Amino acid sequence: MDTTDRVAEAMAAHPRAGFLRRAERRRAGYDGPLAIGHGQTSSQPRTVADMLRLLDVQPGHHVLDVGSGSGWTTALLAHLVGRSGSVLGLELEPDLVRFGADNLARTRQPWARIEAATPGEYGDPGRAPYDRILVSAMATDLPASLVDQLADHGVMVIPVDGVMLRVVDPGPVVTEHGYYRFVPLR
Repeated sequence: MDTTDRVAEAMAAHPRAGFLRRAERRRAGYDGPLAIGHGQTSSQPRTVADMLRLLDVQPGHHVLDVGSGSGWTTALLAHLVGRSGSVLGLELEPDLVRFGADNLARTRQPWARIEAATPGEYGDPGRAPYDRILVSAMATDLPASLVDQLADHGVMVIPVDGVMLRVVDPGPVVTEHGYYRFVPLR
């Protein structure tokens, strides 16, 4: 099965509605960002699908999800890596850590978890290297500390200054993949 079909399968298995606040669930099919609280959003489904296709997650991968928010992307990544992989979702906002972790727990994918991010630190260098890194917040510059956490032949997808970048290590080799808007990476 190619990546496109696997991404569609993951999105069908874990509908966005299960990761939204009750007041927003009726709008889950809207192809735009939806508020999840604390100035954060659940990204537009088409954008999430595009990012996951660029990331090319494979079964067994060790994945970092920076800005896990509601837990939706963490659940999708967990579906893609399967039982032989692992996903670590990181989120700065304590209420969203709880919200995302509760949502993720309902998916019954124990190989994925959401934890509080360390303020001022991007990612989790102590558990690196990662085969894939997904960043769901806009950086102003490509964070070298995240690039350093990539495994050999690892891939990171990150919006930087309005442009979606696909970063492949070694090199890194950076390619541009369209223009997007996200909440700021803090």
